[in-house]
Amino acid sequence: MKISLFLFSISFFLVGALNAQNTRVFDPTNARDGESVEYCHQHIKMKELKKDLNFKALNAEAQAEFEEKLKETTPKGVVYKIPVVFHVLHNEGVEDISDEQIYDALSVLNRDFRKQNADTANVNSDFEGMPADSEIEFVLATKAPNGQCFKGITRTTSVVSLQGDDGQAQVSAIVQGNDVYNGTWAGNKYLNIFVCGDIGGAAGYTYNPGNWNANSMTNGIWILHNYTGSIGTSSVGTSRTLTHEAGHWLNLSHTWGGDNNPNVSTSCNQDDGVQDTPLCIGVTSCNQNSNGCSGDNAYWGFDIRDNIENYMDYSYCSKMYTEGQRSRMRAALQVTSTGRKNLWQVSNLNATGATGDLVLCKAQFEADRTTICSGNDVQLTDDSYNAVSSWDWSISPATGWSFVDGTNSSSQNPKISFDEEGLYSITLTASDGSTTDVETKNNFIRVLPSAAGLPYWEGFESYTSLQNLTTWEVVNLNNNNAFTLESSFGHSGTKCVRLPNFGQQGQNIDELISQSIDMSSVPETEDITLSFRYAYRTRPSAGYERLKVFVSKDCGEEWSQKKTLGGNQLGSDVSNTSWYPTSATDWKTVHVTNINESFYTSNFRMRFRFEGEGGNNIYLDDINLYTGGPSDEIVAGISENLQEISLNIYPNPVEGNISIDFELSANQTVQLEVFDILGKSVRSLSVFGNLGMNSVVLDSELFAKGTYRVQLQGETVTATLPFVKL
Repeated sequence: MKISLFLFSISFFLVGALNAQNTRVFDPTNARDGESVEYCHQHIKMKELKKDLNFKALNAEAQAEFEEKLKETTPKGVVYKIPVVFHVLHNEGVEDISDEQIYDALSVLNRDFRKQNADTANVNSDFEGMPADSEIEFVLATKAPNGQCFKGITRTTSVVSLQGDDGQAQVSAIVQGNDVYNGTWAGNKYLNIFVCGDIGGAAGYTYNPGNWNANSMTNGIWILHNYTGSIGTSSVGTSRTLTHEAGHWLNLSHTWGGDNNPNVSTSCNQDDGVQDTPLCIGVTSCNQNSNGCSGDNAYWGFDIRDNIENYMDYSYCSKMYTEGQRSRMRAALQVTSTGRKNLWQVSNLNATGATGDLVLCKAQFEADRTTICSGNDVQLTDDSYNAVSSWDWSISPATGWSFVDGTNSSSQNPKISFDEEGLYSITLTASDGSTTDVETKNNFIRVLPSAAGLPYWEGFESYTSLQNLTTWEVVNLNNNNAFTLESSFGHSGTKCVRLPNFGQQGQNIDELISQSIDMSSVPETEDITLSFRYAYRTRPSAGYERLKVFVSKDCGEEWSQKKTLGGNQLGSDVSNTSWYPTSATDWKTVHVTNINESFYTSNFRMRFRFEGEGGNNIYLDDINLYTGGPSDEIVAGISENLQEISLNIYPNPVEGNISIDFELSANQTVQLEVFDILGKSVRSLSVFGNLGMNSVVLDSELFAKGTYRVQLQGETVTATLPFVKL
């Protein structure tokens, strides 16, 4: 019982420490000059831990073991390899950095630790010959805890990436939602590096080694995306942050000691535990003449300036570790109780795939875009891991496309032009010379049909499914319920689009995107209206849900938001069950009138985006794009190519049921619309007509007395005929 209570206490103070920064006030004394984030929170995190007596008791054993190892010397020429995993935690923003930026960050880290950075040749004269090669290397792991092959990078989509006050919550989100392995990545097997959009106001932080979190995934490093590497969202000036934090992770303190911000101490009685780094109070800029603790160091025997070029200071010109720091970091890797010694053991390197002997274990590829208009190019990018020497690409169907820009089927990253409408599957066969793997993505490239004309009307009556269409693209970002075809009802006819949002948990994003529409012939002085109808209910427990409308003038390369319906504006009616509309009054009509002449192009597209928060279902129908002002009736002009056919309406005049007969030369869906004398639609239905004579019966009791007009329009036919209701 005492053991259980003790472990509970340790867990409690660790979580407390991770949450310690939940009330955030920017401290400029802990930041480098000109920066808006505090450079490092390691000393702050450790200070919080030290307040707990249980931590002190538990950590004393590890520190004692470390001090004994520090007395020993590790042989030169022995390089310790550390398995590394970069966990990118993002909310679909710029913090979702590229693989290339991560590879660059790892390269900078290894360059600095192995003293391969050219700037060691021009350190301050007081420290010439002192920069040390730590003989420590960081190697991307290629095996997940379950043995699955991967490339050393995981990605997790979560809003907590931007809520960095709780580091434990960020780790939990990665454990539950990353794209490789959902479980714990033990801290004594991997160095876990968490790349986030916010980490509590710091650029980076970690914890000194201890047995209190040896196996925990929190035994890692947190770092901002724009302080990761030297490219992408980061820069050369912020590229040494990971080097700094890895020093802490290997038991180095700041050069001025462990408990205070740089350049604020009034005394020089603190030390970093390293003999060949002069006592100092730290700097926040590249002040080569800094000498915060003059006459301070018996090791030197004379007054010496501060080692501001040390990675463990805050300067902008850091470029070295000393031999003393090298010894301290290598000693840290000999300590068993902290988990550090297990990391570089051959058995662990084999288990994590961090031996450096790379082989192909997965063929993979991406495309710069997967939906295009005819005649556009697609850039394919090989993303296979972890070693490839040859590539063989194939595309199905075998026609309607061609390689361009000098690329071919054996190029690593070919470019392909698609000229014909359709869905194309792509296959990559990758090899490292001895191992071959195949990756096929079916219906991966969608080439849209020729642009539709105006007026454009979509009632979804001609479809049996929304899957594998070229006219409509369904995007399901959360890989759960997606837009689907509802075949039992609609506002007009018997079909519409439904998003089964009821019962979905958390935040969900779904999109429905149209084919291209040709608006290039519309005069600049003419107005364009986009109308659509939707039906929706919310739930009492739902968050703030939104329906957004975007338009594009370049086939979807760029999008402009034109309408947002959210919260009560979207719908204030409530239902606790999975809801569906049962009458015309359940539908609302929306008119979007702010589409200006810059969108009057030949490749105009529309995108409907629903952002769910645990509410109810939503339905879309009668998406209508036309010239002129808003119309509550469907605007679906008659094509000059439609064949005029005859209608027979009887009895006429009518009091009861009315029969409408028409003859078709081919099977097709036709739309029947009844208009009153003012041109208002009073009845609309979609009918699948068969070859030959067809008859539709309507109940005229639905109409008031007066004169009406029946309009029929199909894929190849059109007809109009009046009748009178008595």
